Amino acid sequence: MSVEHRTPGTVYERFQGSTEFQELRRRFRRFAFPMTAAFLAWYLLYVVMSGWARDFMGTQVVGFINVALVFGLLQFVSTFLIAWLYARHAERSLDPLADEVRTAIEAEDAR
Repeated sequence: MSVEHRTPGTVYERFQGSTEFQELRRRFRRFAFPMTAAFLAWYLLYVVMSGWARDFMGTQVVGFINVALVFGLLQFVSTFLIAWLYARHAERSLDPLADEVRTAIEAEDAR
C-alpha cells in the first residue's frame, strides 16, 4: 500500500489518497456511471413512449399482450441483468482490490 505513514488524519483519510483506493474507485465508476446512464435512458424511453407514442405502445403483440407490457416487463429483466453484471464485475474486478485495501487498513489501524 502506498500510504504515507506519518500523515495526519485517521487511517481511512490517509487511505483515501492511496493509489490502490483510487484504482478501486475508478474501477467502480467505470462500471457504474455508464450502466446508470444506459438504464436511465432505457427507462426514460419507456416513459416517453408511454406518454407520446400511445398507438405504438398499444399495439397488440400476442393476445392481450401489447408493446407497453413487453417494455414494462423488460424493465424488470434489465434491472436483474444489471444486478447480475455488477455482481460479476465486483467479484472479478472490485473484490480482490477491496480485500487488499481492507487488509492494509486493518494492518495500519492495528499499529
